[in-house]
Amino acid sequence: MRRVVDRGLHAGARLCLVAALSVAAVAASGPRSATGIDLQGRTVDPLAADRGKATVLVYVRTDCPVSSRYAPTVQKLAAEYGGKSKFWLVYPAKTDTVPVIEKYLKDFEYKLDALQDPGRGLVKVGDAEITPSVSVFSANGELLYHGRIDNWYEDFGRARREPTTHELADALAAAVAGKRPAVSTAPAVGCYISDLQ
Repeated sequence: MRRVVDRGLHAGARLCLVAALSVAAVAASGPRSATGIDLQGRTVDPLAADRGKATVLVYVRTDCPVSSRYAPTVQKLAAEYGGKSKFWLVYPAKTDTVPVIEKYLKDFEYKLDALQDPGRGLVKVGDAEITPSVSVFSANGELLYHGRIDNWYEDFGRARREPTTHELADALAAAVAGKRPAVSTAPAVGCYISDLQ
């Protein structure tokens, strides 16, 4: 009798495990959601803010020189795809306070919306580890690409004269066309996002 009961429990446990893994797999590949805090102190879910458009999260730090050098590239792409996508600057560093971010936006003439990410929810949803890096989401919130903007930097402190690959531009072109980009991830070069655990 005990053996039958144990078998029943094991079969039930296996069924629960299979169901849980199936739900986890669907959640990992489907739409994602996370929130940041805008400069007025409001909670914002950037992936839900502009449904129907591709969303680009651009992870930056005000004290990262590589982040700063990419400001013109990011702004050019944001302007080029403005009607079909929404760009957000995401600041995961706790030292990037509202006054520091506002000065950075002014210094680099950014016209993009900015979000603080003190809980690292946006970092996690976009699989980010480095600034600068980007995460491109489809119109329904599915992560399509994460990683470098392009290959301008070979290593920290070592840049090419100009990039020879353009991962963000390629991913964005695919996303607004309703397609998957040919490349889903590429290693970024810059400053590590601390306290990821």
